[in-house]
Amino acid sequence: MASLGPTAPDTVLVVDFGAQYAQLIARRVREARVFSEIVPSTMPVAEMLAKQPKAIILSGGPSSVYADGAPTIDRALFEAGVPVFGMCYGFQLMAVTLGGTVDNNGAREYGRTGLHVSKSGSTLFEGTPDEQQVWMSHGDACSAAPEGFAVTGSTDLVPVAAFEDDERRLYGVQYHPEVMHSTHGQQVLEHFLYRGAGIAPSWTTGSIVDEQVALIRERVGTKRAICGLSGGVDSAVAAALVNKAIGTQLTCVYVDHGLMRSGETEQVEKDFVAATGAQLKVVDASERFLDALAGVTDPEQKRKIIGREFIRVFEQAQAEIVADAGEDVAFLVQGTLYPDVVESGGGTGTANIKSHHNVGGLPDDLEFELVEPLRQLFKDEVRMVGQELGLPEEIVQRQPFPGPGLGIRIIGEVTRERLDLLRQADAIAREELTAAGLDREIWQCPVVLLADVHSVGVQGDGRTYGHPVVLRPVSSEDAMTADWSRLPYDVLATISSRITNEVRDINRVTLDITSKPPGTIEWE
Repeated sequence: MASLGPTAPDTVLVVDFGAQYAQLIARRVREARVFSEIVPSTMPVAEMLAKQPKAIILSGGPSSVYADGAPTIDRALFEAGVPVFGMCYGFQLMAVTLGGTVDNNGAREYGRTGLHVSKSGSTLFEGTPDEQQVWMSHGDACSAAPEGFAVTGSTDLVPVAAFEDDERRLYGVQYHPEVMHSTHGQQVLEHFLYRGAGIAPSWTTGSIVDEQVALIRERVGTKRAICGLSGGVDSAVAAALVNKAIGTQLTCVYVDHGLMRSGETEQVEKDFVAATGAQLKVVDASERFLDALAGVTDPEQKRKIIGREFIRVFEQAQAEIVADAGEDVAFLVQGTLYPDVVESGGGTGTANIKSHHNVGGLPDDLEFELVEPLRQLFKDEVRMVGQELGLPEEIVQRQPFPGPGLGIRIIGEVTRERLDLLRQADAIAREELTAAGLDREIWQCPVVLLADVHSVGVQGDGRTYGHPVVLRPVSSEDAMTADWSRLPYDVLATISSRITNEVRDINRVTLDITSKPPGTIEWE
């Protein structure tokens, strides 16, 4: 589908040299209200320039610029008149390509490092302190800048940690301005965008909505579309955006598989329709899913069963929509996000990390054309678009929730009784986190029921044999990495007390304090 990106009027390309922070750079550019797109370092410079970018950023990377097989860049990039900003490896690559000196002189710097700004009024550093903390990660160092560059920053170990050439609009820093540990990094990045490249900060959620509505109308025309709602923010925003574009030509399908958290099905049925006016078909298939999951304990088998049953129910709903409308459905709306595109190899030319389908793993033989209006957006941008479209806060700020639902948060067989227990415990945890004002502080807090484990407890005057539950609060920006959230002890105590007092057959609450990696966010 045509989408935001190469056609956007003010696009900044982020050239990925294998950096762990490439997505973060793109996010930071967008936070500056400028559109960004990640491209692989293997893309020919002619193709990059054909996208007519307003500026180009060269990311960091794990290689040494002198290593055999290390990524390189054509000198033509620096001679095309497009403003370029090199970060870390990109900085060193710019230096050696243009005749500077980078060598392995033992000046290794990792983590927080003091930067000495030697030209405080420069394009990059105006208005920032002469001494500032930055985040370094390098083994090689630049000892001589290329001809025409002014050295504007150094460290105790590295003589050239930043340089600028205003005439050619070429800039570079040895450190990572995109990470929060670089205290003035966002300001330096914005100086490059606004002052060095002359880009106006005009990319807003309003412009996203307007551009996508126009693209969707042109693409879909008078044909019909279908969207599978999961209850999550991605599919809800995608559906709301397409509904704004084509109205009654869109039918949304919500498959209630009986594995949702307390109140979420009702929220989709009432709040989503009230906010958007979209046509919604709700299919209650909870008995079908529970029957298919009976006796199954293997997590991968659970996922496959849930995905298979979803497909079959969705196909049946599609057939009913076609019969009612008297015409075929030509388009399928999905809430694919930019990290999904990147991780599946579609954004950076990297290896396929995961396959991605937002509506439960739909098979390739469903004959739809895809409409993916969010495929150039990050999660926080999707939330902003949802707010722009008038979706309620409960949907826009909903924490991420897996497609298979509570089916993979029950360790053991999935039964109606166990789902009821987990729903109650989960609802209590969510209520208390909301009451404590912590909803925005954490990425999500899965509650896991160890259904195949019995723990001894004392309740009243007798011993009990109930189930433990695990609280898994995590903080993250994009779920690719995560750390466990340090929740206040009094909040944890209240959650534990309420769950063990109010939920029958749960007599122990535990806390998972594992980061990702090595652990995953979900247990199964």
